[in-house]
Amino acid sequence: MAHINGVSVPFVPIVKESQQVAKKPQTTGSTFDDLFKKELDKIKFSAHAMKRLETRNIEMSDTELSRLQDAVSRAEAKGAKDSLVMMDNKAFIVNIPNKTVVTALPIEESTDNVFTNIDSVVFAQ
Repeated sequence: MAHINGVSVPFVPIVKESQQVAKKPQTTGSTFDDLFKKELDKIKFSAHAMKRLETRNIEMSDTELSRLQDAVSRAEAKGAKDSLVMMDNKAFIVNIPNKTVVTALPIEESTDNVFTNIDSVVFAQ
């Protein structure tokens, strides 16, 4: 504290521009482009699919979502457009270019076991 005319004033040192240390922005190892691409690569669920998951009491764990994502990536690598992804006791119809699950159902609810408008089947591992 400095005293000016009997009043205590906090002392703030003056730092010349040449004495200031430039702070580099901290990075977490990922650029915006990396994060953006990662988000785009994630699987999405259409409103219809979300409704089917809810009405059919289908729950998805993080592990199952990861397996589904991997299955979609494998289908994409083979040039698939609309795939039936079979995982355990669940079936998903996925639009591969958009990475969007269109519908989902437990296999035991598939009454006639006929899936149309698909060009591939992928078994999630």
